[in-house]
Amino acid sequence: MPVTVLLVDDEPLVRAGLRAVLDAQPDIDVVGEAADGASVIPLVRQLRPDVVAMDVRMPLLDGIEATRAVLRTIDNPPKILVVTTFENDEYVYQALRAGADGFLLKRARPAEIVHAVRLVAEGETLLFPAAVRALAAEYGNQQARAALERAALTEREGAVLRLMARGLSNVEIAADLIVGTETVKSHVSAILAKLGARDRTQAVITAYESGFVAPA
Repeated sequence: MPVTVLLVDDEPLVRAGLRAVLDAQPDIDVVGEAADGASVIPLVRQLRPDVVAMDVRMPLLDGIEATRAVLRTIDNPPKILVVTTFENDEYVYQALRAGADGFLLKRARPAEIVHAVRLVAEGETLLFPAAVRALAAEYGNQQARAALERAALTEREGAVLRLMARGLSNVEIAADLIVGTETVKSHVSAILAKLGARDRTQAVITAYESGFVAPA
């Protein structure tokens, strides 16, 4: 089955460009478009996309609030891929904190756009560049530090979290630690449960905000 995508951006040219790139792929199907975050909830309920590619800045409802609304109201919500002009945009970081799964620059090359959608759909790696890592470290807070302390991660779980924070997939983590992929999956599940994190992105944000991982 192809990965289904909903495009949400107030610029028609951006939507048209993304659609042209994604629809050219045999394993990706753009199932709908919206010009503002206010239209996302009904379209997600109707179309049930695997991924929502969402502009972070829109006039009526921005990508941050739209992400929160999707995760709050939709059972088994789609992955959220934030689309933005600037990689160090604080809006991007706030969208990731709100629950978005990754981000994509509007100036990205076609191959990068396709790769980003596939990565987010798979959910086993991160789109979390250096600029966003630095923002996360700047937002260090006691709540994140307390969450890490309560989690009481084992030494191996800590190693897995550090590799997750570098953006490695489960297969890459397994190769680095010389263990099986299923073992890595078990560690990732344990980390998410201990941190109370919805997904890898949220766990990594906690790791950076707590100071457990420092930006490179």
